[in-house]
Amino acid sequence: MTRRLTILMLALALALPAAMPFTALAQDPLAAAKAAGQAGERPDGLVGALPGAPGDVQALVQQVNAQRMDRYNQIARANGTSVDKVQAIAGQELIGRTPPGQFIMTPGGAWARK
Repeated sequence: MTRRLTILMLALALALPAAMPFTALAQDPLAAAKAAGQAGERPDGLVGALPGAPGDVQALVQQVNAQRMDRYNQIARANGTSVDKVQAIAGQELIGRTPPGQFIMTPGGAWARK
C-alpha cells in the first residue's frame, strides 16, 4: 500500500466518526431511519433513501450527503487525491460498519439487507 493511500485511509478513519452520525442513539435521526429500513449506506460513501421512504427521510439524506461531500472534498484536497477515491474508501468503511439487518446498496445499485 502506498504511503499516500495509508495516510488517506488514516485521515478518513479518524474523520468519519466525528463528521458523520453512526451511533444508534435514539436522538440520531439517520440511525433511526436506517433501523426502520428507510435509509442505507451506498458504496460511494453517501447514504440513500430506500424506495417509499417518507419525505423527511429523503430531506435528511440530502442534508447528510451534503455534509459528507463537504468532508470528502476536504479530505481529498488535504491528501492530493480525487474525491472519487475518498468516497470509495468511505463507502467501504461505512458499509463495513453497518449492522446486520440494515440496508446497504450493492455495487450493482440494488438495496440488500446486510
